[in-house]
Amino acid sequence: QLQLVESGGGLVQPGGSLRLSCTASGFSLDYYSIGWFRQAPGKEREGVSCISPRGGITNYTGSVKGRFTISKDNAKNMVYLQMNSLKPEDTGVYYCAGRRGWSSRWSDYNSWGQGTQVAVSS
Repeated sequence: QLQLVESGGGLVQPGGSLRLSCTASGFSLDYYSIGWFRQAPGKEREGVSCISPRGGITNYTGSVKGRFTISKDNAKNMVYLQMNSLKPEDTGVYYCAGRRGWSSRWSDYNSWGQGTQVAVSS
């Protein structure tokens, strides 16, 4: 079973940057797409970005386009989310999730990690 662990969250000022990491074990990421999701206080979880098994296809939700970049290192079984120009509305718990094969549909992702907290505040 694919197991995922997120790290890299923290407190950052508006306009700052963070890089989140998602470490996978159990299966090679050569066969898995990975998605990043977030859940703000009092809101439903939403999809942020996803990347295909070989990393050739990426997808972003509109509010993060141009600010966030997802990348994948299959040799290390790692996925990253580089977050720049952070805004207070980016605050939330960030999760990674996987699915075998490619899908840009957020509901297709499962095998959730435990999440990492991101807080954007001055």
